[in-house]
Amino acid sequence: MINSGDTAFMLIATALVMFMTPGLAMFYGGLVRAKHVLSTMLQSFICLGIITIIWILFGYSLAFGPDVGGVIGNFDWAFLSKVGFDTPSSYAGTIPALLFCMFQLMFAVITPALITGAFAERMKFSAFVIFTILWTICVYLPVCHWIWGGGWLGKMGLLDFAGGTVIHINSAVAALVTAVMIGKRKGFGRESFMPNNLPITVLGAGILWFGWFGFNAGSALNAGSTAITAFTATHIAGASAAVSWIIAEWLIHGKPTTLGGASGAVAGLASVTQSAGFVSPMSAMIIGLLGGVFCYLGMMIKNKFKFDDALDVVAVHGIGGIWGCIATGLFASKAINSGGADGLFCGNPKLLGIQLLGAAVTIIFSLIVTAIILKVTDKLVGLRVDPDEEQQGLDLSQHNEVGYTL
Repeated sequence: MINSGDTAFMLIATALVMFMTPGLAMFYGGLVRAKHVLSTMLQSFICLGIITIIWILFGYSLAFGPDVGGVIGNFDWAFLSKVGFDTPSSYAGTIPALLFCMFQLMFAVITPALITGAFAERMKFSAFVIFTILWTICVYLPVCHWIWGGGWLGKMGLLDFAGGTVIHINSAVAALVTAVMIGKRKGFGRESFMPNNLPITVLGAGILWFGWFGFNAGSALNAGSTAITAFTATHIAGASAAVSWIIAEWLIHGKPTTLGGASGAVAGLASVTQSAGFVSPMSAMIIGLLGGVFCYLGMMIKNKFKFDDALDVVAVHGIGGIWGCIATGLFASKAINSGGADGLFCGNPKLLGIQLLGAAVTIIFSLIVTAIILKVTDKLVGLRVDPDEEQQGLDLSQHNEVGYTL
């Protein structure tokens, strides 16, 4: 039966996750140069519109509708047919089906928005729209169904509490492929690309942290002990990674930075997403501390390879997501969540193997399909703006507006 307390909790969680996408727009928007700030923020913000339409028409049905061969859902729930506000969700029996649909919509919205940080300052807006539509349909919906919608990876026993694989690994692989295929920004490696507004980035990081409580705790789908576990693990990991990232850059480069603190917090939040409802507070602290260091080292490795992932999507969400997937296989405990599984440190090495398989399959699938989508998009409208338009700035060349008038 529908429970009013659980329903109220999930309404708040859904709103919190929605707020993360404007928060991401601010986080990314402050990191680019002033002439690209609006174009960068719009790419995140408009995902709220584009993905909502896809989700309502058929996306939710393909992701969570009745299973077809463990690969994808069918069209029974297209146009939200049979998805009511007065019937319990088949995925969470104490909240309405329509509320579960809206909660999952907010996850679908922010996933392609994460990718935009990799190709910031150089992709045509028309190309971005086409890519986002195709990627959501061809990559996000299948992976979401495999793990959360009754597909084959979920049946195998893969644990992904709130999206470490579905969202972070999936989007980071697409970000890496896009950054390589679209090429480096004009002047990359020769000019200094300074953020236009770090205070906005820090505010965006704070909004993301705030929204992440809905992201992770809400994935319990009820206001019970698992939500408390996930809420606690979320904060501990984010806080721990903010500290460990700053310590790492202080030791290596001699000074702690504001951007390091903000990036570290997001890295820790990404790292614990997969395991938030399955691990103890102390395990969450270990996951966060190591996640901050691993993601910082990932950023340094990126600099050595010199591919232009403009806003470090791969280092933060890719490395963080992969570490979180592995950490779930290490630290998960049925003593914390009886609905999960024990990990390696609780005597079950099998879970770690399943987690590694899930990460590998997602990486390979996202890599191949993203590359195909980019090729198709390039043939249709071209991926990249002209060099003169890039020099002028995407705010003017793509949208005929400017972020700051000083």
